[in-house]
Amino acid sequence: MTMKTMRRAALWLTMICGLAAAPADAASEALDTTPRTAIISAFAPEWASLIGLIEQPVQRDVNGVAIVTGTMAGKPVLLMESGVSMVNAAMNAQMLIDRFAVSRIVFSGIAGGADPALAVGDVAVPALWSQNLEVVMARETASGFLLSPGAEASDRPPFGMMFPRGIRLGSDPTRYEAFAADPELVAIAARIAPAVALKRCVAAPAAHCLPGTPRIVVGGTGVSSPAFVDNAAYRTYLHKNYDARVIDMETAAVAQVAHANRIPFIGFRSLSDLAGGDAGPNSMTIFMSLAAENSASVVRTFVAALPAEAQQTR
Repeated sequence: MTMKTMRRAALWLTMICGLAAAPADAASEALDTTPRTAIISAFAPEWASLIGLIEQPVQRDVNGVAIVTGTMAGKPVLLMESGVSMVNAAMNAQMLIDRFAVSRIVFSGIAGGADPALAVGDVAVPALWSQNLEVVMARETASGFLLSPGAEASDRPPFGMMFPRGIRLGSDPTRYEAFAADPELVAIAARIAPAVALKRCVAAPAAHCLPGTPRIVVGGTGVSSPAFVDNAAYRTYLHKNYDARVIDMETAAVAQVAHANRIPFIGFRSLSDLAGGDAGPNSMTIFMSLAAENSASVVRTFVAALPAEAQQTR
């Protein structure tokens, strides 16, 4: 062996030993070991309605995401703004699970209404969450839309070229049409619903009041996708074919992450608009803050009703 070869071998050995001795990836280290209820919102107005409810807040920033630990109604919680849409929501929900002792996940935010029985300001607490744009976009032919050979679609009717299908988890051949909220958490939400007073008026930027008193409706299905929906025909389709009560851009992604990690999950969504069913222009910018505050009010009462966390840490 030449001297040059020996030097190269020594260099490689040093590098290999260095890698073997390197500490674990910092991204995998736990930041907090207290079992907590994780409360997730998508964007600033939803965060603003919740952050003031956190007692003894301590903020950490992980990958540019602000996470606040503390208590709410005397219960240990953490609050995160996930960012808008499905990838942000899923990515950051998994990050919470990896870095904190998450005992359950609660999503709080605004939504468009799909169910004609619901009105702006109402808070929906669906028992199921589906991803409405998990679809096959079929080829258009002279005789109509045609699925390609081998394409899988569910029994739900298509919306034009979009043929719905369920979600696969990894190598599991099962296609999940929906992910369920935890039944015990849904039962708690139903129990506390009569105790929560919801707002019907907003003062800024101009005073607006809803014609009726908002209410909390538990059950049915929520749907989520990366698309902001403001289309009356698609809204009607989602209500008829998915039993959709509300439409948003994050919750079903978090429901899937919670399912994969076997963590109890529930979502609260208050209507800021009717997803294209409004009599006039979309009302989201008018009632966004009211809807966010109504959802947050329900969440606070819900957290207060949760059983005490186990004292052990992981």
